[in-house]
Amino acid sequence: MVMLDTDMKVAETPSEGLEDYSEADAYREWLKKEGVKVYAEFYFTNLAKIELGPWERKGGAGAVIHIPNAHMPNDCHVVQIKPGGKSEPEHHMYELTFYVVSGRGATTIWTGETSKQSFEWEAGSLFSIPLNVWYQNFNGSGNEPARYIAVTNAPPMMRLFRDHDFMFNNDFIFRSRFSGEEDYFSGKGKLYKRRVWESNFIPNLPDMALYCYKERGAGGINAMLEMANNNMKNHVSEFPIGTYKKAHRHGPGAHLVLASGTAGYSLVWTKEDRSDMIKCDWQKGSMVIVPSDNTYHQHFNCGTNRARYLALRSGDMGLIAPGQGASGSMLAYKSMKEGGWQVEYEDEDPEIHELFEKELAKNGATCRMKAFIPYCTGVIGPVSERDT
Repeated sequence: MVMLDTDMKVAETPSEGLEDYSEADAYREWLKKEGVKVYAEFYFTNLAKIELGPWERKGGAGAVIHIPNAHMPNDCHVVQIKPGGKSEPEHHMYELTFYVVSGRGATTIWTGETSKQSFEWEAGSLFSIPLNVWYQNFNGSGNEPARYIAVTNAPPMMRLFRDHDFMFNNDFIFRSRFSGEEDYFSGKGKLYKRRVWESNFIPNLPDMALYCYKERGAGGINAMLEMANNNMKNHVSEFPIGTYKKAHRHGPGAHLVLASGTAGYSLVWTKEDRSDMIKCDWQKGSMVIVPSDNTYHQHFNCGTNRARYLALRSGDMGLIAPGQGASGSMLAYKSMKEGGWQVEYEDEDPEIHELFEKELAKNGATCRMKAFIPYCTGVIGPVSERDT
């Protein structure tokens, strides 16, 4: 039998005599170690104009964006490679997808078992590096810088493993993701049901083919992207002139980048009365990040061209109803009246549409939502996915 030391001082309260426990944040420690400029914001008017700081390992300058949310499912690296410059070779245990904002260049990839292979990219290219494969980026111009964004799942991965050596010095090769295929970045792809396009490299995302997407309304088209066998998921959507999408919500972390279009905006809000609603005006190169689980957002094209945006995101973002598996009900496409997270046109506040018509008038454009909004003062526009 073990006898208690009766002379031992016993704390009068659970916290007396104890220090507060503070868990180290491996991701924030990495940011500090990198010495990189950090933005904790969710709206950027122009990715080409974001102020960057020194990040020589990436090829010149850069910054990291993460949403102001304790639950960060991903982050965004904005990198500018100086003219004639190149990044340091690297590999890591987190996924990332690149979208080229400006300039042109090339990327070389390799593993410990295979020879190097390279592919070229330019503004509008989208590609993903296979998990833990070595890569190095090169600016193809000796006069102009090249700028890209890379959305990654570094925050949760670093917080899961909490080991810098494991994240950046791990030699494990994920052969199920990449086995040295010479055509891996050829730009070829395969179309599956439900508008799913599988490809590791999209040469020009603003011009890629899109497919029927009636769920979000008003003649939209879309492609769901599968790249490098990643857990991270991306999609690209387009909607016609004079139209807007239905409001909806889902989990945080979707990075919405306007790939083409002349004028428009997104509305984001969390409160039922929309008293905290923010209007995010956008142009080509703007980015809006969905900051939280309960953030409703809605996208409007009030320009004179069709608008196309890229959504870089992680996993299903809570889109699928709990317990229903991969084929379960997609809550972000399901009406709020049926327990989902989408606001149907007939249920939205008329002020939403009134604001849209005012914005259209500024650009000399006509509202084309009459088929969906009875009080619309415009005309009947697209009513199916293939209408223009």
